[in-house]
Amino acid sequence: MSNLELDASVMRFYGETANEDSRLRVSADGRMELVRTQELLRRFLPPAPARVLDVGGATGVHAEWLVKDGYEVTLVDPVPRHVESASAVCSAVLGDARDLREPDSSFDVVQLLGPLYHLPDPADRAKALSEACRVVKPGGLVAAAAINRYASLFEHVTYAHLHKERIHDSVSKILETATYDGVRGFTVSYFHRAEELVAELVAAGLTGVQVFGIEGPAWSLVKAAEQQPGEGPTDDLIASALAAARMAEPYPELLAASSHLLAVGTAPD
Repeated sequence: MSNLELDASVMRFYGETANEDSRLRVSADGRMELVRTQELLRRFLPPAPARVLDVGGATGVHAEWLVKDGYEVTLVDPVPRHVESASAVCSAVLGDARDLREPDSSFDVVQLLGPLYHLPDPADRAKALSEACRVVKPGGLVAAAAINRYASLFEHVTYAHLHKERIHDSVSKILETATYDGVRGFTVSYFHRAEELVAELVAAGLTGVQVFGIEGPAWSLVKAAEQQPGEGPTDDLIASALAAARMAEPYPELLAASSHLLAVGTAPD
């Protein structure tokens, strides 16, 4: 996919099948992801008003709270229906993370909260991060999210079917190769280890890079409760899982248990 065309499974999944907006607002683990992404980014964002480029920003779920916080947000996404929805929230345009149309040094913050895990080619991920570094101002913030290498192992336990041969073999292949072929259920995708995500941001020229587990080590317990018959996870269970995510931050060995990772770094002056 280094020809600046996204795999057809990505466009089909987000253009016809998935509703990224409802995933982050309705599902329990999606809500945890949204809350934690907000609180982590708010630690590092410059004061509002500042200019934020939301690359791969989907329907504008993150742009919405950023705008409410007083930031000037521009959203870029390759999926037309995402851009149409996001246009109600902020300035939104079609575009590709690997070939941004924005000028050099024009944003205080560039966030890539989705592109890296749909770019299995390392050269494409490097290009996306290079573009983020190009359009961010010197000293500005770059934030990039990734799916954890081991997330599928935890997730498919919650569906109570990891012991079935087809699922077992599919997840085993993800663990071995860090990639998924997009044949069923999800898109072509790449799964990072925490140290690998940090290395990619450092290679792009960012300094002071830190990485966090977004949902933390207990997210799959919440998701498992949601999958079982009944009313789903209680507010106390979700609150406890969020507390676990915060408590886990000083312990890098627990990063492997989170569903998503968030890395932040500073562009050199």
